[in-house]
Amino acid sequence: MEKIKFQKWQGLGNDFIILEEMTATKELAIKMCDRKFGIGADGLFSAKKTDKADIAWDFYNSDGTMPEMCGNGIRCFAKYVYEKGLVNKKTFSVETLRGLVIPEILDDKTVRVDMGEPVFDSKLIPVNVDNPMDFEVEGFRASAVSMGNPHCIIFTDKNGAELAKSEGSKIETSSLFPEKTNVEFINVINKNKIKLDVWERGCGITLACGTGACASVVAGIKKGLLDNKVEVILPGGVLKIEYQGKGSVYMTGGAEKVFEGVYFNG
Repeated sequence: MEKIKFQKWQGLGNDFIILEEMTATKELAIKMCDRKFGIGADGLFSAKKTDKADIAWDFYNSDGTMPEMCGNGIRCFAKYVYEKGLVNKKTFSVETLRGLVIPEILDDKTVRVDMGEPVFDSKLIPVNVDNPMDFEVEGFRASAVSMGNPHCIIFTDKNGAELAKSEGSKIETSSLFPEKTNVEFINVINKNKIKLDVWERGCGITLACGTGACASVVAGIKKGLLDNKVEVILPGGVLKIEYQGKGSVYMTGGAEKVFEGVYFNG
């Protein structure tokens, strides 16, 4: 029987398994992330060397799909590789399917991440609409933004948690989104604070989504609903998002090791 060493991390309740000595695979992700027959997690990743950045990862959602980027995951990954000594500086580059992402370990142990520039081009998001800032999907007015992965953003006065459960799957698989989509339901509290509930592509309901928080704030700023610095309240905790209307989006939040152990595969 194969013994696999791992660590379990969480960022605002978005939880991940990190393989310590093996490479993450689709098959391992499906088995190990299962919450009844495995360890239980939203995703699985492992670190690897690369010539394009200080370090890289192999990352899989719990259903075995490979996302371009994961905001909460990148914070967990950043602290893991720093604490393990796989990188020897607090600001470094990570190669992802989205491209290079730059996390910074702050003195208070939170992680600030340069998430790169948002994408508004329908073909690149991708979404099959002419105006990604205002269209209808499943009876909702919505916006679409890519943070390296597609997001459908819906501002609403209704209960976002209930909408995520009842409508998230339908919108994720809408024909408007050829690569499926993450779905965010946002209640605006004021111009510097929002409440966000999310249905994640490939995961379903999660307690937090870092790229979703970024995309939601970007859409809110574009619509004139939000200022440039926003506190995003998610079921698992709070993220701080900054966007000046152009250039990179910056995300700051926590990440914590939960436990480590050995998984018996076989």
